Amino acid sequence: MKQNNLFKLLKYLILTVLGISFFLTFSCKKEDSQPKEQKTNPTASSFGVGPIQSKIELGALDNALAQKGEKLFNEKCTACHKIEERYVGPALKGVTTRRAPEWIMNMILDPMKMTQEDPQAKELLAEYLTQMTNQNVSQEDARALLEYFRKIDQAK
Repeated sequence: MKQNNLFKLLKYLILTVLGISFFLTFSCKKEDSQPKEQKTNPTASSFGVGPIQSKIELGALDNALAQKGEKLFNEKCTACHKIEERYVGPALKGVTTRRAPEWIMNMILDPMKMTQEDPQAKELLAEYLTQMTNQNVSQEDARALLEYFRKIDQAK
């Protein structure tokens, strides 16, 4: 019984040290020379890193695709994200005005690679201290989620 409690304490201490290490690693870095306004402008943003490497042409809102995206969001994303409030992860209202469509899809498709290699994703990890989970969605599903975010951001 004592070994089990000792194991739990050791596990807790290790997780605490790792959390503090992540925080210190990402919060003590030098500021980028690029102004923050440009970093959040989707036209100035990179595609991020991941499978989406070419420009996504967005046309008129596809309501059927947005409905599919809403269903996926409710099934896979609501444990960590809310639309209008910060939760485990950032509020997603306005994400399509802050990030490029390609960046959003790459973050959905490969969040680990994004937080390791993309400066904006690294900043999010440093702020929220929680690694986004890979939900193993297809590119089609990621596109549906993007369409749902577009629908939210176009609503008045």
